[in-house]
Amino acid sequence: MYLPKIKICGITNPIDALQAIDAGADALGFVFYRKSPRNVSVNVVKSIVVNLPPFVLPVGVFVNAKPETVRKTMDDCGLALAQIHGDESAEYCEALGRPVIRGIRLRDRHTLFAMAEYKGRSRVRGFILDAFSTTAYGGTGKTADWALAAEAAESFSFLLAGGLTSENVQEAIRKVRPYGVDVSSGVEASPGKKDPAKVTAFIQAVKLVSS
Repeated sequence: MYLPKIKICGITNPIDALQAIDAGADALGFVFYRKSPRNVSVNVVKSIVVNLPPFVLPVGVFVNAKPETVRKTMDDCGLALAQIHGDESAEYCEALGRPVIRGIRLRDRHTLFAMAEYKGRSRVRGFILDAFSTTAYGGTGKTADWALAAEAAESFSFLLAGGLTSENVQEAIRKVRPYGVDVSSGVEASPGKKDPAKVTAFIQAVKLVSS
């Protein structure tokens, strides 16, 4: 049975984390980028991760951070994956020495060639395809190009992000067939604060389309 994985990103507090887990999330994303309204401190993330069940994946989101900062943050917090979501090169990801999921802003077909540079690198486990924006690295609420994402799905393993909500995620899954889906602003009451009803509705929508 095709069961897309579900990542709830932009978690900033223990209550939102536990609610997402109870609703059925497979992974939680924590943003370590000061310009993001979802930026969270190391101490808060440590307090959340230490209480996670063993098969819920904690992911740290980094944008153009120094490699030593990423490594120290991951080790201090007990993070399983580094989501690299800025302008970092394939060499940066490989040299990081930690498991990486590469965030890609899906602009046009040339983006697929850029993804190929990362594929096959031992540290890069997969991708997150987000909507392209000239003003932000993610969390914009813009919808990604699903037709182009469907092309990418023929060659790459990725989580689809960008403007997903409980209302459109089933259509997105049917059209793209991603490994998983990633949502942040689409399940929020306000930037950095999740809406429990939206989180539950989103996860239920994914599980229903997959059954």
